[in-house]
Amino acid sequence: MASPATRDEERPSLTLRRRFDATPDKVWRAWTEPQALKQWFGPEEIVSVPVAEVDLRIGGGFRVVMVAADGERHEVSGLYREIVPDRKLVFSWSWVTTPERVSRVTVLIEPAGRGSELTLKHEDFFDEAARDGHNHGWTGSMVKLQGILGGANAN
Repeated sequence: MASPATRDEERPSLTLRRRFDATPDKVWRAWTEPQALKQWFGPEEIVSVPVAEVDLRIGGGFRVVMVAADGERHEVSGLYREIVPDRKLVFSWSWVTTPERVSRVTVLIEPAGRGSELTLKHEDFFDEAARDGHNHGWTGSMVKLQGILGGANAN
């Protein structure tokens, strides 16, 4: 079993970048509107998102419930820490099954030609296994989001 990073060690993180054939406001709405989140949130094994709640204000929260093909439910929630419309979201991230493991997600959206570039940074993971699992989840989610908005992998 992996041990968590200590306070003196840097905790694991991941960064993903994607380009979308959509304006920053459309990418923003995909992240902040519940009906939009239901269309793309979760990796390929997620077959439905029956719950997506968003209270888009500093201190407001979000909650997403995803259902996998095998019927397993996954619930994540967090609080919004920073909001710059069409440009930046910062929020905490915690699974209902491990509420003590709070990490931080930063989503940056920048204009890029006729589209946008999104940088997602997820920081302060409990351990490398948690980071690796989230890398799988976010990578799959970005594939779904690109299917809706159009675009190509950046890295």
